[in-house]
Amino acid sequence: MIKLYHAPRTRSVRILQLLEELGIEYELETIEFNRPTESTYAQATPLGKLPVIEDGDVVMCESGAIVQFILERYDREHLLSPPLESPLRGRFLQWMSFAESTAYPPIGIAVWYTLYRPDAPGGAEVVADQKGRAAEALDFLEDQLGEGPWLLGEAFSAADVMLGFTLTVAQLFGVLSERHPRTQGYLARLQVRPAFQKAAAGSL
Repeated sequence: MIKLYHAPRTRSVRILQLLEELGIEYELETIEFNRPTESTYAQATPLGKLPVIEDGDVVMCESGAIVQFILERYDREHLLSPPLESPLRGRFLQWMSFAESTAYPPIGIAVWYTLYRPDAPGGAEVVADQKGRAAEALDFLEDQLGEGPWLLGEAFSAADVMLGFTLTVAQLFGVLSERHPRTQGYLARLQVRPAFQKAAAGSL
């Protein structure tokens, strides 16, 4: 059975939602988030980070890698991931990476300076600059969203799970705004999914 080390308001909500979406049995260990001001590896998990899963002999962190691992091991019917031969596979991989590699980094920097280094010299300018970069990433998403309800059209996928956390943080920090009406509608659809609500309960 998968054991998930989870803390509210962290990327572990992605893994919790994914497990719920797939109906996989899991053990949840909820821990208190430690402010990473002294060390990046300050969390009370086997690897010092969040999220972390244990699955048999496998112990791993990094939310995107965990999502991919769970899909490969447990989503044999491709409920949340297009098979390799699917024409949607490329788009799926693009949005899986976009959520954490393009959209989140500037948001994360803005969050860091806002929550942990509010008195840093030039911090306000850094936050404004990074919010601008993040908004540009959401401009790209806004233009790329198709007519269907999800990133792959009618099919909900793990890419939507990955992006949901990113957009929720973007919304909380004022990056996702009226400038992105289609993206706001997309996030609203994500937020009413039962698995999202269970994962986010008391977390976001």
